Amino acid sequence: MERLAAASLVAPFRAIWLSGTHSLATKADTATGEVMVKKVALVTGAAAGIGAAIAKRLARDGVAIGVLDILIDDAQKTADEIKAEGGKAIALQANIADRDQVRHAVQQLRDAFGPVTILVNNAGITGFVPFEQMTDEQWDKMMEINLKGTFIVTQVCLPDMKDAEWGRIVNISSSSAQTGSALMTHYSASKGGMIALTRSLAVELGGYGITCNTIPPRFVMGTVMSEKSFADANIGNLPMSRETMEQAGPVKRAGKPEDIASAAAWLCQDDASYVTGQVIGVNGGRVIG
Repeated sequence: MERLAAASLVAPFRAIWLSGTHSLATKADTATGEVMVKKVALVTGAAAGIGAAIAKRLARDGVAIGVLDILIDDAQKTADEIKAEGGKAIALQANIADRDQVRHAVQQLRDAFGPVTILVNNAGITGFVPFEQMTDEQWDKMMEINLKGTFIVTQVCLPDMKDAEWGRIVNISSSSAQTGSALMTHYSASKGGMIALTRSLAVELGGYGITCNTIPPRFVMGTVMSEKSFADANIGNLPMSRETMEQAGPVKRAGKPEDIASAAAWLCQDDASYVTGQVIGVNGGRVIG
């Protein structure tokens, strides 16, 4: 009898899930049968650039945002801009390679808005160095932030998604992992690891209603990474300039943070529930296939 009673309580929510209209159901109105929806996102590296653009776009879609960055003042600025537009946001500080810091930040987000059901792993570092001159420390640091950090944040947030039987994970990788990049062996390898991680998570988590996809941008202007790339390219006398990058693909312009944000926002919607394990190239045609 107890099992039958429990099943009768679960059935309405499972019916919503199977109908394809499921968003994170937090409370059912017994009088109307309507389900109240609540979504909470953690966006890492959201103080500026691509991360900030994604956080703002998701907020406009009605998602409560945890703006996480190691630079707390800049993260607060992004959160304030979201709130000024009528959205919900909280600034969070953590080194994503430090599990204790990540746990603390995620708990702050839970306390503010509820369980985390959307995760955008955007935080990362870059750098140029000839392969033969690359040190163990440079290699390890790149892997620690870009790959281990993604691993840690995802592990910490995942229980909330499993409990909800609904989740969206979007990993911001790089087309350098698809094409290779001179003087960026460590960076390309770390981002290739993110792509492999994405595909494996998609296979492992699909049965829980959780999707995992990756967006590998080619070159996006107006970000800390793009400016660092221009500066560091001088190390190897690379022919890299704004003009050459803009003319490097079929779409004759540089990428914008908003280009990546639009794709990420769609992947976080209910409409994208059948899309998982995919590499979504937002690159102006610079990488095809």
